[in-house]
Amino acid sequence: MWLQKQWYKARLHPLLFLLTPLSLVFWLVTNLRRSFYAFGLMSRYKADVPVIVVGNISVGGTGKTPMVVALSQWLKDEGWNPGIISRGYGAKGPFPYEVLDSDSPEKAGDEPLLMRRRTGCPVVIAPKRAQAAKLMAEQHPKVNVIICDDGLQHYALKRDIELIMIDAERGTGNGW
Repeated sequence: MWLQKQWYKARLHPLLFLLTPLSLVFWLVTNLRRSFYAFGLMSRYKADVPVIVVGNISVGGTGKTPMVVALSQWLKDEGWNPGIISRGYGAKGPFPYEVLDSDSPEKAGDEPLLMRRRTGCPVVIAPKRAQAAKLMAEQHPKVNVIICDDGLQHYALKRDIELIMIDAERGTGNGW
């Protein structure tokens, strides 16, 4: 995508300066929203188990899915029983939905299905991560840690740890 390529160049394209007002509006709205959750003006769901969010602050391709797979395997090796929650991009719903090994990518989304098959962990998808965490608790009481794939911006689900993935080659952008 043209805009993404421009963002990672050392010198900003002059047209990108036109986006500055939109950047300020985005910054204001996201900070207000995060503050509303932090101060209890918007409700948050606290799972009964630790929640680890794996996310990124740049656009795609930072290795979130491989990190979720590796983290779930490491937790299993350490004696934990992880469950994974995800948005389920491309999935049709209804949500929340527990991903099965026999599902198609159209039904469950390609990344949640890959995580289910690679890890053997229960995977629940829902656009609202708190709904996914609630279904995980109902359906899998032995799960004692939840890994949330791509959920940094979903403040309605309280988290205990955030892992932020950054592409080592691209970095976080052009320094602006």
